[in-house]
Amino acid sequence: MDVKKIYLTKEGLEELKAEYEELVKVKRPDILERVAQARSMGDLSENAEYVAAREELSFIDGRIDELEELIKQAVLIQETHNKGNHAIKLGSTVSVNVKGKKEEFTLVGEWEADPHEKKISHESPLGKALLGKKVGEKVEVEAPAGTVAYTIVSVS
Repeated sequence: MDVKKIYLTKEGLEELKAEYEELVKVKRPDILERVAQARSMGDLSENAEYVAAREELSFIDGRIDELEELIKQAVLIQETHNKGNHAIKLGSTVSVNVKGKKEEFTLVGEWEADPHEKKISHESPLGKALLGKKVGEKVEVEAPAGTVAYTIVSVS
């Protein structure tokens, strides 16, 4: 099976590791304690607290497994701080003109993508169109409202 690489910034990887530590060292032990307390209350077939705690434990264990895989497959995006007319790649911050307005995006891996923070995935239509392009180039992206043209103003 081909293992898919998970592209993350240094901050993104640190956030995943922090979530993992929180789950393993704090939340999971708390849930195990709740399961033990609920189990001591007797009849498990009608014990809603026991059922809820077991479900939460199952969810946390699933997230821990997912985070372990993500961290194992993580590839750090190298940050570049050289100014100039270099090609857009993962980790680049790109300024574009679109319909007369200036927009700025940072190209990140899909796990860190967050449109509200102007972080777009390299797998998204805009991300794919921008990869490898340079200042001054134009890209067109199909959107539900039609084709949108972007002119690259700067790359950092």
